[in-house]
This record gives sequence, structure tokens and C-alpha cells, in this order.
Amino acid sequence: MLEAIEAYRRAGGLAFTPPGHKQGRGADPRVLDLLGRDAFASDLLTLNGLDDRRMSRGILSQAQELMADAVDADHTFFSTCGSSLSVKSAMLAVAGPGERLLVSRNAHKSVVAGLVISGVHPVWVRPRYDEEHHLAHPPGPEETKAALADAPEVKGMLLITPTDYGTCADIRGVARACHDAGKPLIVDEAWGAHYPFHDDLPTWAMDGEADLCVTSTHKMGGGLEQASVFHLRGDRVSPDVLKAREDLLGTTSTSALLFASLDGWRRQMVEHGEELLGKALTLAARVREEIEGIPGLHAPAEEFHPLAFEHDPLKIVIDVAGLGITGYQAADRLAEGHLHTGLSDHRRIAVQITHADDEDTVSALLRGLRGLVDHDFERRPPVDLPSGAELTLEMRMLPRDAFFADAEHVPLDKAEGRVSAEMISPYPPGVPAIAPGEVFTGAIIDYLLTGVRTGMFIYDAADPELGTVRVVA
Repeated sequence: MLEAIEAYRRAGGLAFTPPGHKQGRGADPRVLDLLGRDAFASDLLTLNGLDDRRMSRGILSQAQELMADAVDADHTFFSTCGSSLSVKSAMLAVAGPGERLLVSRNAHKSVVAGLVISGVHPVWVRPRYDEEHHLAHPPGPEETKAALADAPEVKGMLLITPTDYGTCADIRGVARACHDAGKPLIVDEAWGAHYPFHDDLPTWAMDGEADLCVTSTHKMGGGLEQASVFHLRGDRVSPDVLKAREDLLGTTSTSALLFASLDGWRRQMVEHGEELLGKALTLAARVREEIEGIPGLHAPAEEFHPLAFEHDPLKIVIDVAGLGITGYQAADRLAEGHLHTGLSDHRRIAVQITHADDEDTVSALLRGLRGLVDHDFERRPPVDLPSGAELTLEMRMLPRDAFFADAEHVPLDKAEGRVSAEMISPYPPGVPAIAPGEVFTGAIIDYLLTGVRTGMFIYDAADPELGTVRVVA
């Protein structure tokens, strides 16, 4: 892809096709000053632009074959619509409307959106829940076998691993449980695109015998935002069916810029990945060690076991409860100093160290974390946290049926016993506390009410402040 863009620009071709800015000639100079002329010069049509209308030079297919070879997959497909769309395509390649699919309940909202779009009937597989730390880890082989015994008619399973906290499932154990039952395993491995390139990282889905996985190369890799990849191995999922499902949902105006970033990151990892990721692992170990020396802060890792099978050492979870504050407060305070973290919850924040980090970036992070100790924070009331059992909600309607049902708005504190017609997802990480079709309980209502009061951000609800919620009429 990169070579094709370079050749196109060197040839000085004139396009009478989209994009209308025509390699930046029509872009506002103020935009060019900020984003750079090269970004526009490389924003080309893939079809009948970078390649001919028949794609006869096979530029994209060659790039995908190189990626498949790099990670030991049989087939690889690039996507420019993010893993939020890729995971929907993967689900549809295994199950259709009205058919059942095992789904980890720690799924991102994009998975629930896929259930709404497709009409697939989820059979929820509950995550392993750490009652002491109020933290969900991916389900394992035992939970998978039990779910398969209860619902032998399912078409397969969608496993979400790693979590936003970096905790990982026993992919091989889950895959073998599925395969013993004749079912394919899809892995939503959005946070694990770097795993194939260093032996000290958790198990890569393809090495773990998964049939199909989705990765976000922008999350922990070097792809631009929205760059996503499907990897496929074996014959339990048809590559033709997968491609057709992706064509159904994906854009016809694929971005050569995003494809090039995928291609370039693949080359970088093949040539230098072990060295670059090795340096990142060393930096992450240093950060974790220094956090342990900061009063009131803790960087848990071993505590995740045995409920979590593995943990990504580049994902550093920081418990701030020892400072008497919430993760929401810590994240907001760090952002004031231009240090931006990933997820935040009632007691933790999480940061990621990648191959792009160096001594300067981690030193700035550590200075910011030390600054939390001396800051005078407002004392906020605690979040009323549900137990693992209380997180298990009754699914009274299919997500699709509830989402499209006639709905009304009621005060959240009056919603107990009502069926949700919307997703309500603390964000990030964006895992719905309640999904369409599930029934509000007192415990979930208390959790959401106290969470919003304490600083929880709700991204997708009709009323982000949760004064009212949308329920089936």
C-alpha cells in the first residue's frame, strides 16, 4: 500500500473522482497548516485510484496476504470502519437473525449494537467476577462448557479478551471447549494486535486455536484510528461468507491512508517488533515498580490471577483508592496536566505503554501520578457497587426487539422491573451496565445513580445524566 501511494504521487496523476479535495488542492489552507499537506496527498481512492477498477494489480490483497503471513493466519481482511464494525461482521459470519450465539457479557457496546442490528439471540456467558476488587475478567473453559451444555443449539461463541484492564482469557481452553462441541470461536481481541510480535505478551488468538479474531491496530499498534483487521484460520468460518458480511456493513469508500497505516505497522513489527516491544515491556515494568513507591497508589497485576488466565504487562491498572479518591477524579486531574488516561472507574485508572513510549513520556506520567498525592481533592460519596450476582440481569426481550420497541422515558429511580430499551454504558470502557431487553433491578439503579453522582460518564443513554431512562412501553 505504501509503495503504491508513493508511485501514485510520483506519477503526478490527476483524479476526476472522490475525494473532492483532490490531494489537498481544494483543502482550506488553514486545515492544511494543521493536518499537513501530505495527509491529503495520500488520501486516495483504493478502487480506480490507487488500483484500477478491477483491482487487477492486487495491491490490497498483497498487503492482506503479508499481514496474514506475519501473524500466521490463513486469511486476513483489512477494515477501515474500526473493530466496532469488524466485530459485527464477524458475528454475522457465524450466526444469523434468530440464531443463538454464546457471547461474553463483558462485551463492548459495539457487540450489543451488533446483536441489535442482526437479530442474533445472545446466550450470555458471565465473566469471572472478583468480588473483592469489583472487577470482571473473561470467562474460561468451565463457564463455556456449562453454557454449551445449557444451549447446545448455539452457532458458536464470541469471546472478549483482553478486557480494557488487560486481563485475558484462556483462549486455547475456550477454543477446545467450543471445538469439542463442533462450534467456532470468534475472539474480539481489539486490545491485542501486538500479541503476535513478542513472546512475553499474552497468547495471541490464532496461537490459541481461535477460528476468527478481530483486532484494532490503532489501540496498541501503529495503525491510524479506525484501522482494524480480521484474521481467520481453519475452515469453521468461510472466508467468502466473512467477506460478504463485511461488504454488507463496511464502506465502499475505503481509505488508502488507513490501509497504508496497517501495512506500514505490519512491516515495522515484522522487522523490529521484538526489539520495540521489548523496550516497551522494560518501560512498563519500571512504571509499575515506581507506582508501588508512590504513597496511596498501587499497580495490581498478580491479584488478577487465578480469575484471569493472563495479563498484558503493557496495560497498567492503577488503583487510587488509597488516596481516598475515585478513578474519575484521578483521570480528570491528570487531564488538567495534559496527561490522558484510558478507562477510569470507581477506584482505578488504566494507562497503556506501547512501542511509541520512551523515557520522556513515562517520566511525565510518573510526575503526574506523584502530583495526585499532594492535590486537595473534593471528597465524594462512594459508588454503590453491585455484586457479581446482582450484575446478572434477566433478559426478558431480545436486544433487537427491545431497542426497536415502542418506548417511554421514566425516572431512573422508578425504573425497577422495567425492560430497558437502550444501552447504558459507563465509558470508557463502554461495557453496558444494562443492555436493551434486560430488566432494571434496584441494585443496578443504585449503581448508576451513585455512579453518575460520583463522576461516572454515560456515553450512549438518551439522557447522559440519567434523570430518565428509556424503557419499553
